[in-house]
Amino acid sequence: MSVVYSVKRVGELIIVEFDIPGGVLDVARLPEAVSGAPRVEGDCVVCVSGRGPIWLYGALLHLYHYARALAVFEPRLRKCIVVATHYPKYRVGDLLSVE
Repeated sequence: MSVVYSVKRVGELIIVEFDIPGGVLDVARLPEAVSGAPRVEGDCVVCVSGRGPIWLYGALLHLYHYARALAVFEPRLRKCIVVATHYPKYRVGDLLSVE
């Protein structure tokens, strides 16, 4: 597998963390990387976390577009930042605690 995933739930927040063994992902492996991503419930906020190319982030955020909101983890803040939302409780730019 080109990408290894783990999932952690914190209330309404589901953190989907990825790791790229060896640190490099060939773009030809993107379909495999996305199809291997874990499925999660739609009544949550999905936060994508991991060190990887922006095109992997884009594909994963699109994969989880059905969630209430989408966020990305910001390690300097130790929080998830909402980048898209379909639910009035969340706004773009909201900071969500991972603890």
